[in-house]
Amino acid sequence: MTLTPGIRKFMRTAHVTFTVGWLGSVAGFLALALAGLTSQDAQLVRAAYPAMELITRFVIVPLSLAPLLTGPILSLGTPWGLFRHYWILMKFLITILSTLILLVHIQPISYLSRVAAAGILSSADRGAQIQLVVAAAAGLLALLVATALAVYKPRGMTPYGWRKQYEERMVSPDVDAAA
Repeated sequence: MTLTPGIRKFMRTAHVTFTVGWLGSVAGFLALALAGLTSQDAQLVRAAYPAMELITRFVIVPLSLAPLLTGPILSLGTPWGLFRHYWILMKFLITILSTLILLVHIQPISYLSRVAAAGILSSADRGAQIQLVVAAAAGLLALLVATALAVYKPRGMTPYGWRKQYEERMVSPDVDAAA
């Protein structure tokens, strides 16, 4: 399946928009997590965790799911393919793992949001607060690595990619001879 140039540009625009939005929203989440962990201002802490929950549910989660759809469509509709190059597989794996880890962290985010809103955040919750900072920082790093892979496209074809490339070379002289 090859996408028409117009659809390919649309899909690429959507994919880039979703992934850049995801990266930016995780950076904002990290800023709130750091503020919630380090601030001495009780009002700021009480506001940070509910804001983090809202951003997670209505911005980060949808933006993390969208590239799981647009990425494979884009890769399968172009000569790059989904399984031909290691950099594409790595990006796909990073996206899947980042989304799964995010979904696992929804529960601690909701817990801290409820506790902070009720004003009963205590030193016992410090571990969960640190966990959110570490997870957000790791998520941001993973998304930056995926972005770098998309920009630099390091060489390296998978065995499947080599086989497909060989098959295409073997078929193309026959097509030229028939024409």
